[in-house]
Amino acid sequence: MSTSGELLVGVAILIGLFGVVVPILPGVTLILAAIGVWAFLTGGAAAWTVFGVCAAFLVISWVVKYLWPGRTLKAAGIPNRSLVIGALLGIVGFFVVPVIGLFLGFVLGVYLSELQRLEAHDTAWRSTVHALKGVGLSILIELFGALLATGVWVVAAFVV
Repeated sequence: MSTSGELLVGVAILIGLFGVVVPILPGVTLILAAIGVWAFLTGGAAAWTVFGVCAAFLVISWVVKYLWPGRTLKAAGIPNRSLVIGALLGIVGFFVVPVIGLFLGFVLGVYLSELQRLEAHDTAWRSTVHALKGVGLSILIELFGALLATGVWVVAAFVV
């Protein structure tokens, strides 16, 4: 693969990393697709092995991203309903206040749902903070997997 082609793959991976942190783009999917294109155009067993290792990192981080924070939120007593309402208000918020509206809408949705359920500001706010920690943990887990995959690809781009 040419240097300019590898540079384009690198840019796509960088955009994917941005999409992991700011969930506007499907970050992990973009990273996996970019490395897949690189493996296809590079060809050979080594390139496909790199793709397999990167895919494994991304899939494992995707699974852990849902399991670990989910257990933490369940232990804190936060129902899925609050997270769904938070996500729905986050989507609405994204269109009302571009970019930061996603975060603001999520916080507002979780808080209002928990306030309705718990009927007390203090406990509703504590639940909202737990939900934010869970979402933050999930983003960090996904970012860790994406950075591992990116690191494997960077090394392979110089070696293969």
